[in-house]
Amino acid sequence: MQTAADAGDAATLLAAVPAGRRVALVDPRFVGHVHALRLGLTDPRFAAATVPGALTAQPEARGALLRALRRTTAAVGAGAPVVAPDTDPAPEDRTVPGRIAVALEAEGTAVKRPELGSLTAAVPTDAAARATAESARDAVDDEAVRLRSAVKAHDGFFTTFAISPYSRYIARWCARRGLTPNQVTTASLITALVAAGAAATGTRGGYIAAGILLLVSFVLDCTDGQLARYSLQYSTMGAWLDATFDRAKEYAYYAGLAIGAVRGGDDVWVLALGAMVLQACRHVVDFSFNEANHDAVANTSPTAALSDKLDSVGWTVWARRMIVLPIGERWAMIAVLTALTTPRIVFYALLVGCSLAACYTTAGRLLRSLTRRASRTDRAAQALADLADSGPLAQGVAAVAPGLRGAFTAPAVALLGTLVMIGGALFLPYGSPLTVAAAAVYVVLSGLAVARPLKGALDWLVPPFFRAAEYVTILVLAARSDVPHAVPAAFGLVSAVAYHHYDTVYRIRGGTGAPPQWLVRTIGGHEGRTALVAVLAAVLTHASGFTTALTALAVAVALVVLVESIRFWVSSSAPAVHDEGELA
Repeated sequence: MQTAADAGDAATLLAAVPAGRRVALVDPRFVGHVHALRLGLTDPRFAAATVPGALTAQPEARGALLRALRRTTAAVGAGAPVVAPDTDPAPEDRTVPGRIAVALEAEGTAVKRPELGSLTAAVPTDAAARATAESARDAVDDEAVRLRSAVKAHDGFFTTFAISPYSRYIARWCARRGLTPNQVTTASLITALVAAGAAATGTRGGYIAAGILLLVSFVLDCTDGQLARYSLQYSTMGAWLDATFDRAKEYAYYAGLAIGAVRGGDDVWVLALGAMVLQACRHVVDFSFNEANHDAVANTSPTAALSDKLDSVGWTVWARRMIVLPIGERWAMIAVLTALTTPRIVFYALLVGCSLAACYTTAGRLLRSLTRRASRTDRAAQALADLADSGPLAQGVAAVAPGLRGAFTAPAVALLGTLVMIGGALFLPYGSPLTVAAAAVYVVLSGLAVARPLKGALDWLVPPFFRAAEYVTILVLAARSDVPHAVPAAFGLVSAVAYHHYDTVYRIRGGTGAPPQWLVRTIGGHEGRTALVAVLAAVLTHASGFTTALTALAVAVALVVLVESIRFWVSSSAPAVHDEGELA
């Protein structure tokens, strides 16, 4: 830390700091809470940020900061007092940091101004003002505020009342010992994998241990985010690990339950895969709807207004958060039922609960879309196209086919293709060449659905329809094959493909764009993989060939997507983020 005599001296000192380092300007008269300074000066998610009396800039904003500082110096004079004339619009903009923040914004550099709430941050100009600021600072315990703000503002009932009251203190304990959110996230994953191993024993003791360990894993899962907020340790990789590990933990636990059930003489692999397919399709509905609408113009809807009105009634808020079966309620239900009942009952409860939640959330999104007057952007259309995961076959059809007009044409064509594909897998004789013909029809309809930009009111349904077609087709063909271990192999294949789809979502959310086209082409796109599985089912109708083929495909897809994904996230230059997560 260095002290500048005036604004001109500050510019000289800043220019001497190595280019790759964050810098901060703090008025020496600053009075406030330490956590107010943390919020303004240490959050890695923003290129520039300010609180009254302090300003910070990341390396990418250093050039703009120096230019703004030099302009400010030229305007007020190198030896001018820190306080500008009282004609300035706001008191916080009368200090050098405040004036520079305004200059940065005028140049086009976004400056984050974090909400301080009850925290104090001020630059008093006389003794009376200083006494007032110090009194306000001393009246509020900033550590208590820091602990409260570590908890996510909008969370499920179970998480809010059964986990967060104590997990925030675990987060503080971790922070004081130098542990990082990523380390806690990894501990949560390991705990969940041990829980899956306990469930795989198929014994009552194993099931009880599994339920307890799953809850411990969830506590750690809450703690990692609270630790990130408490210590402001946000990162691109942290958000990716938190999101992808949640899926890995849940699906590994499903597999553990299925293995344990088989050991007890009850094969529930179909139910396990069905639960995974349903959960993944629920998520893609959420992701697709949000991407289609979050930057839409004139984005209003009477249904949304009613939803906001219901949120003003306390009990409806919790009822609506619980009915979607968010991760806290879902994991609590799984843990309790695992300890007390059987894997079959666990999966029945999951399928029923998630189905009701999916109907509720999807119906609400449909009503909002149909009653909304919105113009969707090119960015939203591109995001939906990326989420669709169209491979070379569908892209080839889209390139030569005329775009189908009509407000609801794209989702209608996608739905028709989905029904043809799933219907063929369900009702045609297993191994029939007609199933391959159904896959060919699905390829053509998939291409037609994405031949035009997805800007229609219901075009966000296209990616969920494609996910349902692919995942359910794999499930049905494996279940109907009567080939030993075909369904567990299908579970592995859907897991690998689902990882790719979740990875696409997190890249789009992080502002880095979808995975590269070579990756999508290499793994075939949704229509290519679906057609390939249909061909394999028709050709490999004897012995264990179908299982071997599904396993090989699962391994190939997993290797390609994991290697590229890990390479991307480890080397990503995307800005630091923190994924608050979806309730579902």
